[in-house]
Amino acid sequence: MKPWIYPDFSNGVGNISATLAEFLYAPNQNPVLPVLQEALSRDYQNVVYLCFDGLGIYPMERGLGKNNLLRKHTVQVLTSTFPSTTTNATRTLMTNRLPLEHGWFGWSLHFPKLGQNVDIFLRQDSLTRERVRPQDYPIDQGTYYFDQSQTERHIHTVFPDYIPVTNRKGNRTFRTLGEFWQALEESCREAGPGFVYGYCPEPDAVMHQQGVSSPQAREVMGEISRGIQNFLKTVKDTLLIVSADHGQVDIAGYVDLYGDEKLMGMLKTYPFLEARAPAFLVKPQYRREFESYFQEKYARDFQLFASEHLIERGVFGERGSMGYLLGDYIALGTYTHKIALLTPHSKRFKGHHTSMTEEMEVPLILLET
Repeated sequence: MKPWIYPDFSNGVGNISATLAEFLYAPNQNPVLPVLQEALSRDYQNVVYLCFDGLGIYPMERGLGKNNLLRKHTVQVLTSTFPSTTTNATRTLMTNRLPLEHGWFGWSLHFPKLGQNVDIFLRQDSLTRERVRPQDYPIDQGTYYFDQSQTERHIHTVFPDYIPVTNRKGNRTFRTLGEFWQALEESCREAGPGFVYGYCPEPDAVMHQQGVSSPQAREVMGEISRGIQNFLKTVKDTLLIVSADHGQVDIAGYVDLYGDEKLMGMLKTYPFLEARAPAFLVKPQYRREFESYFQEKYARDFQLFASEHLIERGVFGERGSMGYLLGDYIALGTYTHKIALLTPHSKRFKGHHTSMTEEMEVPLILLET
């Protein structure tokens, strides 16, 4: 099997935030990226950071030609967090904190005090889909690093309307790619030196539904590339930093875990976390049996690790206390590129991510006017 692509906390998506935090005179405990630090030293009127969800190295190689603007201006390949998922990576990007610090590890987390698996973005029980109040589970939004800025630069954000913000006056929302570029241009036109943080949920959404190598995914990536080219023509004296939270891979099949009665009989609750990184809480009397059974039946598509082993290895960062949310075991989706069905509600995506294969690699793209 190919080697895992482990998260690198000196060369990862979080180090973009660490570098920008220092640039904005915000608190920072993490290593910076020298290539980005050098670009920031040129004192641009506007610095714009854009995160395109899912626009990793693997999708770019399949959807954009070698001479495309984004591929030509990729100055460094970074790693995502693990799990390589929006929940985890964007929280790292926005707060400049390690996964083990913020605890937003995946789509569904098990909270021992509640005795529930909760889809933390949707704030609902992962199985029953009943609403769960965020104040009832011990995980907080965290403070965005750019909200702690001590710089004279005006801080702006361009977010979908479902992302909570504290600086509402500096935030613009959008629903389409066209509105996204318009909001960015408006932010850059405001008086004074500025910093803009923008997040776009594409091409992740279309790749989930159609696959990474689909014509639809290529079209959206092309639209993003053209939008960036047009944006650079409309703004002046601007450094544009483009990256992603994670990549995606084309999915080759599905592994039904929730339908495995023997497996489910050994668990305290349904599997949780992510489809290519499912986590398990095992009844104490079944731990040895669970390990041998899982490895015998699922080893081709998933490699099983004790959660504590991954924590000690530093896969979630070197500091933090939220590891208790990771259960007893985590299974990593292998290069067979299959996803696990964790509950009866699990979706059969055509493109997905969250493991430590090709979806871990993301670009650092630097463009300037």
